[in-house]
Amino acid sequence: MTRRAKTSASRSRAASESYFDSLAPERSPQDLEQDARNIVLRKLNYAPRTRSELATDLVAGGIPESIREQVLDRYVEVGLIDDAALAELWVTSRQRTKGTTRSVLKHELRQKGVGDEDAEAALALITEADEYERARSLIATKIRATERLAPKARTRRLMGLLMRRGYSANLAQVVVQEAIGACE
Repeated sequence: MTRRAKTSASRSRAASESYFDSLAPERSPQDLEQDARNIVLRKLNYAPRTRSELATDLVAGGIPESIREQVLDRYVEVGLIDDAALAELWVTSRQRTKGTTRSVLKHELRQKGVGDEDAEAALALITEADEYERARSLIATKIRATERLAPKARTRRLMGLLMRRGYSANLAQVVVQEAIGACE
């Protein structure tokens, strides 16, 4: 397709979309509010979400800002949207199942739109001792698979495993050296 044809096609498509948009009846604020409630409830029925994630979903649904804020505020009031509880649930779940560190969890919570206060309160649930124990258990499950490797390769592979999950180099080195020492 030539450049002129592409431009012409996109212009005609834009013109037809605006033509059909103009034929659509104007939505009343009550209809938009009901649409917003339906979107939020459908998303919350699937999985817990932050206020920020739900606001993004409402923007994608074409809900005006005033109605978005009104609906979200109401669901916060009744407790259906609770960023602090979601942050705690996220932190405990990810740390327990995947061994995710505080720094990675902080980044994930920021991406989900959790406020700094709520994120810090949730991250306070994880202590350095918890991270150390989780790192030890991760290495304990993987160390047998590296028995036949050269010592440097074994150390490098096990440290890489921990560092990819967000553990510091110092902690990774201590845990790996302890685990290798215990195997010998």
